[in-house]
Amino acid sequence: MRSLLSTVLPAELGKDFRKIWPATAISNLGDGAMVAAGPLLVASITDQPAAVGAAAFIQQLPWLLFALFSGALADRLDRRRMIIAADTFRCVVLGALGLAVLLHHSPLWAIYLTLFLLGTAETLADNAASALLVGAVPKTQLGKANARLFATGTVLGQLGGPPIGAFLFALGNGVPLVLDAVTFAAAAALISRVTSRPRDVPTVRTALWTEVREGIHWLWNHSGVRTLAWTILVMNITFCAAFATWVLFARERLGLSDTQYGLLISAGAIGAVAGMPVYHLLEPRFGSLTLLRVGLVIETTVHLILALTRNPWVAGTTMAVFGVHAVVWGIVSTTARQLATPDALLGRVNSVYMLASVGGAAIGALLGGLLAQRFGLTAPFAVAFVAMVAVTAVAWRPLRQVSVRAK
Repeated sequence: MRSLLSTVLPAELGKDFRKIWPATAISNLGDGAMVAAGPLLVASITDQPAAVGAAAFIQQLPWLLFALFSGALADRLDRRRMIIAADTFRCVVLGALGLAVLLHHSPLWAIYLTLFLLGTAETLADNAASALLVGAVPKTQLGKANARLFATGTVLGQLGGPPIGAFLFALGNGVPLVLDAVTFAAAAALISRVTSRPRDVPTVRTALWTEVREGIHWLWNHSGVRTLAWTILVMNITFCAAFATWVLFARERLGLSDTQYGLLISAGAIGAVAGMPVYHLLEPRFGSLTLLRVGLVIETTVHLILALTRNPWVAGTTMAVFGVHAVVWGIVSTTARQLATPDALLGRVNSVYMLASVGGAAIGALLGGLLAQRFGLTAPFAVAFVAMVAVTAVAWRPLRQVSVRAK
């Protein structure tokens, strides 16, 4: 057991990573359960594609409203305490909704409100967590640390969590919510043990919006990070538009049951399991540029296949390939951004990037539901394919500015 732990969490990653990694793993398991249970909960109340898509949009809406300010706060305040507070809040909110669902007092508006509150806390926690990792791990080891976090997130969040969520949902609609609440409580306890490091924070503070503008200005003037930001914006609009009504696509086009839907979600994680070793194998040989370019081609092809197929095995295999790409792309882009950004700006630059990433997901979720309701469940995939062809062509050359080499 000790040798296995040393392989997953080698000493060079630092002792604090031994708290950050399990905290991330535990919360990812709970979130993974909600990946399946959340849409099933909404679909148990309404079968309207726009209403199902709206649930995903509402949870991402806070990134559009608060992401930039959350990033500025992460550069002002103690990042460790921000994560603890956000995780504790999410534990309380999820526990309350879970109890309401179990007692059959959960109208759709209450679910929407809970999703909005969870999304708001997420903006604070995620911006602080990305910056906290940079201070906890040697910069030469950031790629390895990110690889482990991404692999763990996909294995537990997509492979282990969704079947558990679908199974627990069958036992009781509110049970997966209670599980997610417990995981956030455990994550907060682990993060509280991470070393609190003093940072050089200016004693004279400017207005919060002025600090936000500094982050935006830095990102805009760094060609590599800017390219990653606008690329992920469009990629997430297209991807989340296509997958906003995935639960309905699985039921009506692929003919899957609720439990089989959970397994379909896990298909992506089967590929994601290989994401970390693929990154370690290919990045030193081919470099980040090749991995990012191949990733664009894979994502474009995924949308085309899903727009055409009715075969659940084809869909599952396609998502497994996508899982490899998603992990590799995430590791490369996150490491490059963290290495390029000064410590004093980590929260703000990350918030701008996450505004593009999750904001794009929110826009895509809303558009996907509307497209599916108006033109059918395959329409979002067809639109996403065409858009990704254009993204690949435009981003191909600018991606040369991306680097994951520690200086």
